[in-house]
Amino acid sequence: MSRQRDRWAELTGGQAGEKYAQRFARLAETGHDIHGEAAFCAALLKPAARILDAGCGTGRVAIRLAELGYHCTGVDTDLSMLAVARGDAPALEWLHGDLAHLDDLGLKPDFDLVVAAGNVIPLLASGTESAVVRQLAAVLRPGGLLVTGMGLDAAHLPLPEPPVTLTEFDHWCAQAGLILRQRYATWGGEPYCQGGGYAVSVHFRPTT
Repeated sequence: MSRQRDRWAELTGGQAGEKYAQRFARLAETGHDIHGEAAFCAALLKPAARILDAGCGTGRVAIRLAELGYHCTGVDTDLSMLAVARGDAPALEWLHGDLAHLDDLGLKPDFDLVVAAGNVIPLLASGTESAVVRQLAAVLRPGGLLVTGMGLDAAHLPLPEPPVTLTEFDHWCAQAGLILRQRYATWGGEPYCQGGGYAVSVHFRPTT
């Protein structure tokens, strides 16, 4: 279904689902909080809101948000990741699709929030980033939020160097009609400082 091989597929060969899930299971067993992204999103809007987990992977974020009372849909190109998500939460909606062609899935533009965690943006196929941001913005209702987390240096990425800068990302968001509302250094809400290695950004779609 994907038109172009993304950086994630180049790294994993599309077979990382079980290994990825096991990694977070081990973290949870050792007392680590693995739900920071979900908690961050839950602080932005009330339960029962519609959330799209873009690049949902094994469904960790969407499943936790569903447990908190949100209506969640997950989309990913990696079938091995989706297989884990469907096995863990078969009642949720899991869609196989390319974020650069999200309109192929026929989603209604009424999501209250779209979250792209886990370095989704830097791991897209090269050259598709602006199209993906445009597609994500298109499914937001007026006033809806786009929440993203991304590494900005090699220490925060599974790549030798960052393929995306914040300046580029904000430009793509502006082209898609989105406005930056807040930016943090972590999912815990620590303030972002210029030149930081990781950024959590909240953009919104204006109501007029």
